[in-house]
Amino acid sequence: MSRVDAVRAAVRSARTAQQWDPLGAMGSRPLAVLLGAAGVLWALLVSVFDRDVVGSPTLSALTVLLLAASAAVVVTASSPFRAPFPRWAYVLHVALLGAATIAGVAAQWGPDRNALNDFMSLLTATGIVMVAPYRPWRDLAVGGIVLAAVDATAWGLAAAEFPHQVPTSVAAFLAAAPTLVLTGASVVFAWTFGGLASRVQIRAGSYSVARAERDGIAASVQQDRSVILGRDVAPFLTELRMREEITDADRARARAIADGIRRAMVADADRTWFEYAVTVDGGSAESVDDPDGLIATLDTDQRTVVRTFLRAALGSATVDPARLRAVVRRASEIRPAEEAGVPRDRVEVRLELAVDDSDVGIHRTFDPYFAVLRVTFPDLDVAVRPSSLALRFSYDQH
Repeated sequence: MSRVDAVRAAVRSARTAQQWDPLGAMGSRPLAVLLGAAGVLWALLVSVFDRDVVGSPTLSALTVLLLAASAAVVVTASSPFRAPFPRWAYVLHVALLGAATIAGVAAQWGPDRNALNDFMSLLTATGIVMVAPYRPWRDLAVGGIVLAAVDATAWGLAAAEFPHQVPTSVAAFLAAAPTLVLTGASVVFAWTFGGLASRVQIRAGSYSVARAERDGIAASVQQDRSVILGRDVAPFLTELRMREEITDADRARARAIADGIRRAMVADADRTWFEYAVTVDGGSAESVDDPDGLIATLDTDQRTVVRTFLRAALGSATVDPARLRAVVRRASEIRPAEEAGVPRDRVEVRLELAVDDSDVGIHRTFDPYFAVLRVTFPDLDVAVRPSSLALRFSYDQH
């Protein structure tokens, strides 16, 4: 395996389920919200109504607040408009759960004999499940082991200080067991999903989007030339056959037809896949401002995502294809002066669409596509206003 292949394999192994399947992760987000809300509610009810040790009400309140903070981190960071889920958010989530575990045990420091109200040993486990679609399996494994160690240490110390019928080691293991089990399940999910998705992508790449677009452009060229032949050339030749002599006007008309064919061939040669996609879906190639043909430097995955969004947008009943505006430039040429340090090989794309809909309607129609674009282009900026939609994103040339 070459070094480039090794790097690509490492990148694929670090991708999350959200990056492989952003729409699937978007659909599973309500589960994360539900688990977070249910955990906070359970902790609140148990802390108020079901404790057999009086403990410290202040620390109990702190436990609930730390749980709520960890849930808020996951709910916020898992938004498709903030994708992909960042590592710092995951680390913060694990740290807050660990702190909540310590605060929860300290809040009930004493001879606690009812294991059913020791909610943190289970909530650390569901805390890993919540983020399973958003982080790679290695991160899930590390975070789960850390939380299991915190559970074992906290409840082990409590069992050693207030011994009961089970040995301290058993009490520590029972406290860590739920987190270990659900962490294992989450790791298997993330690892299996990533492996399957990678193999599917490799197979799908055998017929690349570049080849498909090239074939489509070739078909479009043939169609355009057939139109010219049927509209201009055939009638002209038919007229010549019916005449006894060729006049200067005929020669001038022949030259005009030849010039038209030549211009069409030059335009076909210069047309990019993006311009072809725009024209096929009802727009005009003149609406694409890409003098250097930079849009051709998108890789296969990026081109697939952009093409899918473009087809959905221009095919929508609320979008006027004729009013599409696309600008493609090197980022160093169009960014403000204070961003002059932008690498020259970075390309920025700006799309503007006129949409006959409210901002709520625009979100309802295009949110799934924004989710996919956000994962593919992390710096995606979406401006949604009534009757208007503007997107901006950038990428490195490939």
